[in-house]
Amino acid sequence: MNKKKIIESIEDLAHPILEDGGLELVEVEYVKEGNYWYLRLFIDKPGGVTLEDCKKVNEELSEILDMEDPIPQSYILEVSSPGVERPLKKEKDFERFSGKKIKVKTYIPINNQKKFKGLLQGYRDGNVQMELENGEQVSIPLDKIAKANLLFEL
Repeated sequence: MNKKKIIESIEDLAHPILEDGGLELVEVEYVKEGNYWYLRLFIDKPGGVTLEDCKKVNEELSEILDMEDPIPQSYILEVSSPGVERPLKKEKDFERFSGKKIKVKTYIPINNQKKFKGLLQGYRDGNVQMELENGEQVSIPLDKIAKANLLFEL
């Protein structure tokens, strides 16, 4: 099974566990680092996740993974918060975090640049709306975004 299929399978298996706990799946990573494979789930909820949330998801998912066995090789399962600079990937992420500062990198130049920082103003018609630090308004097509994160500032 390829990595993409494994990730999709894990998302399907994790969904009921997360839904029961009022949690959101932010991202699944399946990566090899050195000699070991890591399966990482990043979860969130309004107000942030607790260590107990992570522990509960880890235990319940581990049990299901042992039964279903969707991954052929051995791996290390990690469940954690996405952190203060959580990734923004889905339409609902850009709607939920409207009014927050974000940073965005695009695959192609938009208005002659590929890196943006500013205030997220929402998501409309397939585009992420931002007010840049210089006051300029920009509309970035979601499918042109390589990476977007909340921006933590002191």
